[in-house]
Amino acid sequence: MYFYAQMKHFSLIVLISWLSVQQSANGQACTTLGQNPSTAFPVCGTSTFVQNTVPICGVNNLVVPGCTGSGTANYQDKNPFWYRFTCYRTGTLGFVITPNDLGDDYDWQLYDITGRNPNDVYTVPSLVVTGNWAGTYGATGASASGVNFIQCASDPAANENSFAQMPTIIEGRQYLLLVSHFTNSQSGYTLSFGGGTASITDPTDPKLGTATANCEGNSIHVTLNKKMKCRSLTGTGTEFSLSPGLATVISATGTGCNSSFDLDALTLTLSNPLPPGNYQLIIRNGSDGNTLQDNCDRTIPQGDAIPLTILPIQPTPMDSLTKIGCAPQTLELVFSRPIRCNSIDPSGRDFSITGTYPVTISGARGECVNGVSSKIFIDLATPLYRAGNFQLRLLRGPDGSTIIDECGQETPAGASLPFSTKDTVNADFGYTISLGCQRDTVQYIHNGANGVNSWLWTFDFIRTSNQQNPQIFYGVFGDHLTELIVSNGVCSDTSSQMIFLPNTLKAGFEATQLVCPNDLARFRDTSIGNIVNWSWDFGNGQFSNQQQPPAQVYGSSPNNYQVPVTLTVTNDIGCTSSATVMINVLNNCYIAVPSAFTPNGDGLNDFLYPLNAYKARDLSFSVFNRLGERVFYTNDWTRKWDGRHKGRDADMGTYVWILTYTNTDTNKRIEQKGSTVLIRQ
Repeated sequence: MYFYAQMKHFSLIVLISWLSVQQSANGQACTTLGQNPSTAFPVCGTSTFVQNTVPICGVNNLVVPGCTGSGTANYQDKNPFWYRFTCYRTGTLGFVITPNDLGDDYDWQLYDITGRNPNDVYTVPSLVVTGNWAGTYGATGASASGVNFIQCASDPAANENSFAQMPTIIEGRQYLLLVSHFTNSQSGYTLSFGGGTASITDPTDPKLGTATANCEGNSIHVTLNKKMKCRSLTGTGTEFSLSPGLATVISATGTGCNSSFDLDALTLTLSNPLPPGNYQLIIRNGSDGNTLQDNCDRTIPQGDAIPLTILPIQPTPMDSLTKIGCAPQTLELVFSRPIRCNSIDPSGRDFSITGTYPVTISGARGECVNGVSSKIFIDLATPLYRAGNFQLRLLRGPDGSTIIDECGQETPAGASLPFSTKDTVNADFGYTISLGCQRDTVQYIHNGANGVNSWLWTFDFIRTSNQQNPQIFYGVFGDHLTELIVSNGVCSDTSSQMIFLPNTLKAGFEATQLVCPNDLARFRDTSIGNIVNWSWDFGNGQFSNQQQPPAQVYGSSPNNYQVPVTLTVTNDIGCTSSATVMINVLNNCYIAVPSAFTPNGDGLNDFLYPLNAYKARDLSFSVFNRLGERVFYTNDWTRKWDGRHKGRDADMGTYVWILTYTNTDTNKRIEQKGSTVLIRQ
């Protein structure tokens, strides 16, 4: 059961009845003209559309902006008719849909389809302009008294406004109006436009456009200056005559009239071929009492005439070759009149090529539609990589003829067309590197062979150059990507290389950061580059030129202090780089826990923790109150107790602590216990 149906029908009996009809229609595609977007009725703003019956169909889901369930089976093009129009003056659009049975529920939605496939209305929500899907019975449409939003599906008892405010439509844009019949009665409606300020009536007067005859002169193709009603054209073409009257029109066929309501071109069949000469095609009232009518029922004036010239049939020459690209393996030969495909020899022996160097044709083919082609594609055995000047000549093929056009005329043998090719090009490039301490210089080189006249260099995706041989400076060493695109105006090529600049130089080393009294500080070189010399200054009066220097001892002091250690490296082209690390020398590394602390925020003795636990591994530190409850625990000696427990200040008094750790010098496990006093001042 669809949500849409639930919203619109409130009675169970009515709902069951609706479902029985819906099941018979569900999945039935709309085939009647006007019941899908691509065959919509053309609209004239002055016309009233009368639909006496509405066939049951519709299977496409619809998006209804702002409505729950849109884009699903809840909203569909149910029993639809579609209407198309162009806006000729910007303004508001008003219209009324009046059911023949006022107990019917009609809905509608307006789309802007400018430049779009009409069927995009099913998938592109942004095309929706406005609409109304209220469950209210009776008339609906767009008027000054309507709501300024899309009315969603509703219970009929709610009596929601079935009119929307008149939307503003824009001059030059194309629109589609969907009218959806929800109630399945098949009873029809009338649709009339009016009340708004926009114009949807084409102001152009209808008239004939052009007339051309086929090869035999026994049919004429006629174009019109605008769309006109298919039904206004008689099947026998009684609307048309020729002057001089050397033939009569015996039938007329509107282009596209089998799938739409209007036409802008038609074909007239004549009683006999017309001989060469100048004629006039004249329109008059046909057997239906009118000439051709546009969608506003305006007719082409009687006596409107257009010229028609029948020329003697002449052979169709080879017109031209399309632009020859780089290393072509197929030539595209164009003709002014279509060529019969069965006259093209598939082996290509209707043609030969002579010129700078031998060229072998491997085949020929057409781009065939209804047995004719306006192009012939001539395939070559191998691409033409080298520059040259050539002649394409037409020969008599194995069937004894050249090629034959749609009028049965043979193009004379010996006809020729010149063409030229260009050398292919190569973007491969070389380079030289000049190393420096602050920057490197790279000189790029391309030979410019085969007429190259365009270079586009790209360096690290950032810098570019149009020079043939650019010089580029790099302040950052290591890998650099270079790309080159070259062209001679026809052929192009691309090449890229990763350029490595080997003189990266950066001093660096690892060092013991904390040094206890009489302990050794160790250093490990991590410098980068082609280094030939290392110079260490340990800050204690000692120096070294070894890559991995000896460990150092720093004297004790009453207080902690820092010593700068500097490494300077030199590479193979004399460039230097230095790095300095500060060594922290401690006055002692004796682990102790204070006997008291004062967590009052004055910066003095605010925390309780094991002091100087630099040589402790696998440390555990716990603090307990007098009730034996653990109030603090850590396995990181730098994490300190601030005298708080469970989010509040702990009571003053004595607390017991337990400290366990492994001494890193002796590798022994040590356990210590003691007490401390928490004092608040």
